[in-house]
Amino acid sequence: MIDRKIFSERLRNLRNRDNKTMVDVSTALRISKVSVFQWESMKTIPTGDNLIVLADYFDVSVDYLVGRSDSLQRK
Repeated sequence: MIDRKIFSERLRNLRNRDNKTMVDVSTALRISKVSVFQWESMKTIPTGDNLIVLADYFDVSVDYLVGRSDSLQRK
């Protein structure tokens, strides 16, 4: 199960690290800005497919995004 708080914090931190807006992320994933907002505000969580795309977009592992690892590095 995904820890919504960890996921939302990590998503926000990665966005800020890369100077990306919610619109940038939503455009890259071809989803609505509302979806990104809901993820960051812990209202919803992304689908498995969107988790993979997010990990690729930010060049981190899915495990990092969902709190299963504290390492930003992909294996």
